[in-house]
Formats: sequence, structure tokens, C-alpha cells
Amino acid sequence: MTPVHHRRLQLKNQLFQQIDQLEPEEAILPAEHPAIDQIICELETLNPIDQPLRPEHWPMLLGSWALVYASRGTVVTRRVNRQFPLPVGIRRVWQRLNNPEGNSAEIATENGAVLSIPFFGELTTTAQGIWKPYEEGESARVSFGAFTVQATRLLGIAGLNLPQITVPVLEFLRQEALWITSYLDEDLRFGRGATGNLFVFRR
Repeated sequence: MTPVHHRRLQLKNQLFQQIDQLEPEEAILPAEHPAIDQIICELETLNPIDQPLRPEHWPMLLGSWALVYASRGTVVTRRVNRQFPLPVGIRRVWQRLNNPEGNSAEIATENGAVLSIPFFGELTTTAQGIWKPYEEGESARVSFGAFTVQATRLLGIAGLNLPQITVPVLEFLRQEALWITSYLDEDLRFGRGATGNLFVFRR
């Protein structure tokens, strides 16, 4: 084991320990955790995959990832934190990446979250979009073409669901955002948004 590999494993263990000490919701709601952010920044300098968005690295990149940390929250969790007076719980947040068409220029993404609403049940919301990686192999343009919402487990009863509602985003209303994949290995991935928000995903 090389010193770099040994240091990477040390930092990963520290990162997982720090995140595991947080409540799951606390880890993805807007809050300051400088110790975690520092570990992320150091791991980024030891990234084993130099250009993680190049097609040759997609076998490691594609698949389902659980969001376990967001330094400034996410679009969903920031809205929940601000707008809902009820104690809305966040069950889980995930990102699923795939390449169904075999197109080497695009990656399909599904970002999803399951919310728990008192006296109602669970609400599952997803956003379907496309990553268009730049040639440098680290960043991509991201846009979303549809959003879905479905009430699941109404009143906590499994199997009691409402139909899924899909809302397409008209072409002229779609906006692109910058997404940077700053770290990738077999079970850990970091993303950075255009504003510098840090995201940690685990297999």
C-alpha cells in the first residue's frame, strides 16, 4: 500500500465517522461542519481518478448513490427547511446515473428524495435530467427535463399510494447548471455545485 493510498483510506474513515455522528437529516440540511469540509478538500487533492467524467470511468461512476452529506443543503432540503411549518422528515436522498442509450456524450440522472409528512405519509419526488460532460472530464452541464411527485405510504400504510404526477419542463424554460465531480472511487463520490456547495455520495 502506497503512502498516498494509506492516507486516502485514513481520510475516508475519518469522513465516514464524522458524517455518521450526525443525524441523517442534519447531514443534508444547511449547516456548518468545517471539520467535514476540510476532510473533503484534502481527499479531493488525493483523487484517484483524474478525469472521472470521461467514458472510460463510467463503469465506476454509473449506478445508484445515496447522498449522505451536503454542506449547504440541497434544493429539496433547503425548501423543506424554510417553507414547511410542520416537522417534515427527510427519509433519504439519492442520485441514480445511467447511460441507457449508450451515448458517450451524455449521462442520464435521476435525483430523488423521500419526505415524511405527519398525518399524511410519505412523498417521493424525483427530477430527471442530463449531464453533458466537458472534454476536460471533471465538470458537466446539467439540465432537468421533468419532475415527478407521488404520495406513497399514505398514513403510513404500505401499498396505499396515489398516482405519480409528472411535470415536464418545456425546452425554452430549461436552465443549465455547472456540476463538478471532484472525487471518485469505488464507493465514494464528491460533487460541487456552481456556488461551491459540497455533496458526498456513497454506494
